[in-house]
Amino acid sequence: QVQLVESGGGLVQAGGSLRLSCAASGRTFSDYAIGWFRQASGKEREFVVAISWSCVTFYADSVKGRFTISRDNAKNTGFLQMNSLKPEDTAVYYCAAKVGTIATSTSFYDYWGQGTQVTVSS
Repeated sequence: QVQLVESGGGLVQAGGSLRLSCAASGRTFSDYAIGWFRQASGKEREFVVAISWSCVTFYADSVKGRFTISRDNAKNTGFLQMNSLKPEDTAVYYCAAKVGTIATSTSFYDYWGQGTQVTVSS
């Protein structure tokens, strides 16, 4: 069992930056791949980026070059650095964890945080 808690969301102007954190507790954090997803109002939850236990990463095209995922296994924490934010990045951002390799589908992730709101104003 893994518990995940996101933080770092907020309101930012277009072009600005935010850094989200995903604090994990429970089983060994380094055993899990971590994914970030987002859900805008009225839309389905979508994949943003994921990182494996060995720091292999995969990004959605919409955030490539602007967002950077990382993890600190010693601190049981994952991070999402978001730069050059756009109004279309506005959503609730969720971190998720799964054993094994990274995946882009929500159905493969076993554990989810409660989400943190990111709002980008134009």
